[in-house]
Amino acid sequence: MILQLCYGTEQLNISWPESRLPRLIAPALPDPLPDEAIQSALRAPIGCPPLRQLASGKRSAVILISDGTRLSPSERLLPPLLEELGAAGIPDDAVTVLVALGTHRQQSESELRRLTGDDVYERVRVLNHSSNAEECVFVGTTSLGTPIELNRAVVEAGMLIITGNIEPHLLVGSSGGVKALMPGAASRRSIELHHALSKSYKAKPGCVDNPLHRDLEEALRFVPAPFLLNTVVDMERRLLGVFAGDVALAHTAGVKLANSAFLVRRSRLYDAVIVSAGGYPKDAQLYQAVKTLTNAAAFVKKGGRILLVARCQELYGHPKFAEAVEDHPDRKKLLQELGKRFVLGAHKLEQIHTILQDRQVFLYSDVPPPLIELIGFKPVVSLEETIAAWASDTAADIAFMPYGGLTFSKTE
Repeated sequence: MILQLCYGTEQLNISWPESRLPRLIAPALPDPLPDEAIQSALRAPIGCPPLRQLASGKRSAVILISDGTRLSPSERLLPPLLEELGAAGIPDDAVTVLVALGTHRQQSESELRRLTGDDVYERVRVLNHSSNAEECVFVGTTSLGTPIELNRAVVEAGMLIITGNIEPHLLVGSSGGVKALMPGAASRRSIELHHALSKSYKAKPGCVDNPLHRDLEEALRFVPAPFLLNTVVDMERRLLGVFAGDVALAHTAGVKLANSAFLVRRSRLYDAVIVSAGGYPKDAQLYQAVKTLTNAAAFVKKGGRILLVARCQELYGHPKFAEAVEDHPDRKKLLQELGKRFVLGAHKLEQIHTILQDRQVFLYSDVPPPLIELIGFKPVVSLEETIAAWASDTAADIAFMPYGGLTFSKTE
């Protein structure tokens, strides 16, 4: 048998003995849809009139899209959106496409072109969001006390369109929906204070009925009534579903499909799990790959092992994460501080520490071995030899997760 592990944009093929196959843990995906499903969703939105009707009479529009760490097929969503806006009387020169970065790094010009497509990039204004305070406007406070400070272009938009991709999310229950607005187009202060609520409230992947997600949705009260266009896609960004219309209602419909695809029933725990994040963009950075590690840990016994295959060519993916790993000689003291105070970026080290309390993590990646050891993982030099050694351990109950970034544990 050959284990196929996505690694960045490559695929690694590793032999495994046919005599004792590992248990496969993977999403159950419906058949993909043609791109025409995007236009169909726009013509029949959920819970509100069509976009061209809502945009009629508006002078400008802002479209929020995801950055390169997400699977959202923005370059296929934008042309039909511009067609609808044009039919409503909003010309290309009155449209701004804003990359909803949150606190992620800025996207380069080549990345912006890839996200939007060359034609759209030349037709409209394409900007990176900045979470710096001077670029954002205070618009209100949520019931839980989160100050909502949003990108000025969003606040001043005549018509606001939110795009994104829906999948289970460990912190707020689900991605997509309002997340492109908050935290995607919010200030650093807003984002950090919202994330800090995770110290007091918890969410289950796939469940949006929780205080954290409701806190995000309150941001909708402070902006022009947005229109949603969300997708559910697989790791190759093939369309599994398209949902347009009212932000809350259309998102709820999309969450149902995403849950049916990506939540996997956990029937038992394993001695060891071999997991690939699923390739780019899920494994571009350690910041993103930790999500896969958390997903895999949910299927591993205490005292068990995880072999994480994630390229991480951008290394940490967040300066505070890098600082937490490399610049704090007293790891125990730092973790005690993080237990009391949320620090965006550094919180990834806290998540890793929780897993390492009762599991071993082996990492095969482009990260230099000394940095892997600093994090607390065991570096893997030869993936083939490591997997062969694991396969020879006949006493171990082993599972294989080829798409760990999109595979979430479901327990009853």
